[in-house]
Amino acid sequence: MIKVNLIIFSFLSIINVLSAQIEAHDILKPVKAQLEAYNNGDIDNFLSQYSDSVKVLRYPDQLQYIGLEKMRIQYEGFFKENPNLHCKLLNRIVQGNTVIDHEEVSISKDRNPFYAIAIYKVKYGLIEEVRFLY
Repeated sequence: MIKVNLIIFSFLSIINVLSAQIEAHDILKPVKAQLEAYNNGDIDNFLSQYSDSVKVLRYPDQLQYIGLEKMRIQYEGFFKENPNLHCKLLNRIVQGNTVIDHEEVSISKDRNPFYAIAIYKVKYGLIEEVRFLY
């Protein structure tokens, strides 16, 4: 009986570890995809990773805007005006449905990069909130 309980406990532990890895992958999927689209200047794919009612805030709680249409207005021209735009991921932390990225953003070759922290909240496979700390 002890061996059976040990086998069951081991099996459940493995399932819990795999479940956590699958969940982290699902949380990271839109964050990774939006970063790739950002670096490619692909506004449509970039926006497709966000919920229709996305909230964008300046850390800690200063609301910048709500919604994809306002996000499109913010980013579409920025992508077009800055073809050398590139965001390099320096560090990433995942906790529950939150992803925290430390980023180095280069706008052009003749300007120094700037550093930011982006805090993404993911729900139902989309980013529903992002807070930026500059």
